[in-house]
Amino acid sequence: MKFNSLVLFAFAGFMSCATDPGFSDTPEIEFISFSKDTMVQNSLNTDSTFLTIAFRDGDGDIGTGKNGVSENIVLTDSRTGTVFDRFKIPDIPVSGIQSGIEGEITMKVFTTCCIFPDGTPPCLNPPDFKSNELSFEIEMIDDNGNRSGKVISSTITLLCD
Repeated sequence: MKFNSLVLFAFAGFMSCATDPGFSDTPEIEFISFSKDTMVQNSLNTDSTFLTIAFRDGDGDIGTGKNGVSENIVLTDSRTGTVFDRFKIPDIPVSGIQSGIEGEITMKVFTTCCIFPDGTPPCLNPPDFKSNELSFEIEMIDDNGNRSGKVISSTITLLCD
């Protein structure tokens, strides 16, 4: 069964399996790609990229809206260790999910500010620092609170000038 939806800048393609694929009930994720490898820094969200991950979950309890799990994917800025963004996977009808679910999810991720090692405030453009490297730690949480292992994205270059 295949589902497609566009919610909160998240496109999700899902597939359920009629036979037991042997997936763990804890979500498993894998970073696939960014749609581009550079963004221009700013605090106005005028630049963005699309981040794609693959996932699988043995009991298919992702996006059903049960148990109060409001955001299923968490992105952490690897430069600061702080949460950068959270995404809610669109609700997936539980009918048809018999023995697991897998697919890919693509999220729109907006730009951020460069961080400078000399203490210059973020989002400025000092001549000594032309770019920053940005990557994300990505985690998925299913409706029972099971957390995937954290994976690291590839690096995006933030253009600081």
